[in-house]
Amino acid sequence: MPLLERSAWYDIARDTNWTPKYVEVDELFPPDQSDPYGIPVAEWETFDEPYKVSYREYVSVQREKDAGAYSVKAALARSSYYEDADPAYLSMLKLHYGAIALSEYAACQSDARMTRFSKAPGMRNMATFGMLDELRHGQIQLYFPHQLVSLDRQFDWAHQAHHSKNWAAIAGRHALDDVMMTRDAVTTSVMLNFAFETGLTNIQMIGLSADAANMGDFTFSNLITSIQSDEARHAQIGTPVLEIMVRNGRKAEAQQAVDIAFWRIHRIFAILTGIPMDYWIPLEKRDRSFKEYMTEFVGEQFERQLLDLGLERPWYWDIFLEDVETHHHCQAAATWAWRNTLWWNPTGNVGPRERAWLEEKYPGWNDTFGMYWDVMIENIRAGHPEKSEAVGMPAMCNMCQIPISNKGGTVWQARAYQLEYEGRLYSFCSTVCKWIFELEPSRYKTFNTIADRMYNGEISPNTPESILQYMGSGVISQGGRDAHDLAWVRAYDEPGATPRLVAGS
Repeated sequence: MPLLERSAWYDIARDTNWTPKYVEVDELFPPDQSDPYGIPVAEWETFDEPYKVSYREYVSVQREKDAGAYSVKAALARSSYYEDADPAYLSMLKLHYGAIALSEYAACQSDARMTRFSKAPGMRNMATFGMLDELRHGQIQLYFPHQLVSLDRQFDWAHQAHHSKNWAAIAGRHALDDVMMTRDAVTTSVMLNFAFETGLTNIQMIGLSADAANMGDFTFSNLITSIQSDEARHAQIGTPVLEIMVRNGRKAEAQQAVDIAFWRIHRIFAILTGIPMDYWIPLEKRDRSFKEYMTEFVGEQFERQLLDLGLERPWYWDIFLEDVETHHHCQAAATWAWRNTLWWNPTGNVGPRERAWLEEKYPGWNDTFGMYWDVMIENIRAGHPEKSEAVGMPAMCNMCQIPISNKGGTVWQARAYQLEYEGRLYSFCSTVCKWIFELEPSRYKTFNTIADRMYNGEISPNTPESILQYMGSGVISQGGRDAHDLAWVRAYDEPGATPRLVAGS
């Protein structure tokens, strides 16, 4: 076989289905794990992966990727880059590693479920490689921040975040458990491989890699590029799954799975990616705005992929486009105000020049989000920085576990969408989060937000100190502070600088 072209033997080598004689098919492939949609095995055997790879090729390529990433790290290890790096950029790294490293490891279990329970031999084969991919991603993203723990203890959250009860970690786990850990093999593939990885991973990986390169952090840039090349391959597992579902009369179920997962992951990734891109990266180093990335990679590419597969845009597409203009700006303010609860140091970084850029990229920013920052800036300049720090916890969405917020200022859109179910009142940040809950209330009804835990006695006594200790702040590391120690506010003391840059303000 090594002497033959791969095309001569590939299909035979990976077509490993057989007719079981000693057990029933449903015992070998339980429907609740394998395929609750009842699609015939013969249909699953038509699964044809876009990316074809043998184990020999896989190992060779992965070895080269690891050699490249680790050699760049070793070559730059003696430099003082991280000691001298912009503190806000280091916060981006802390946020990324804490949110992503163990998420990658958790994805091993998702791929393992597909490997064991998929009825499509090609899907089992590709999911095996996907499982190895995710294991590598988890290991390398735990190893790289380990060297930085001596520089800043907050980097230890790469190992600790997903084991903690920090509100930001809870929000991430809630979404990922829903999409990756609690579904059958088919639905998991649609949600994870297509809606998540095909739809949104490019934003996280390509955008942050470009910004890292612009910052001169070639260690992180090469790491992310190395990971993204894997994602581009195993993300494609979901495409043939969707083709089979649509062909076999399961378009509605496929559409719903895409719609749920896309919204859930977008809400998390907008914080993870949107805030650093638009607020933390120094102005002269920014590649593009978060909105521009979303417009190209999601508004154009992902939409085209959906339509090519015979699916529709999610019913909430217009809401999503508005959310791209809104959500990460709201959460930039929220995470900064509650910075002492975080494992990283967010920066306000909304000086006059930065606000001009934000107003250009997001017309109307000054009259909405800018009015919030006006109050914070005035308090700090008046010698009351403590008034820029929030007390307690905000109202949280019972679906995405993220603070409920929206545009303020002259365009007031902040409101909670509420639902009473089995005697309990649930609050949601949007009609989309409420819709997801109503689809399957039994899946979500018992989960408590961090705010719920404050009032049901789980966090006791209900004091700021107890809340922080419950979440790990001050235990694993000290909670966050402004990355620039509020130095950006001093830009307003310069001649000609004004807090408001809108004409006539």
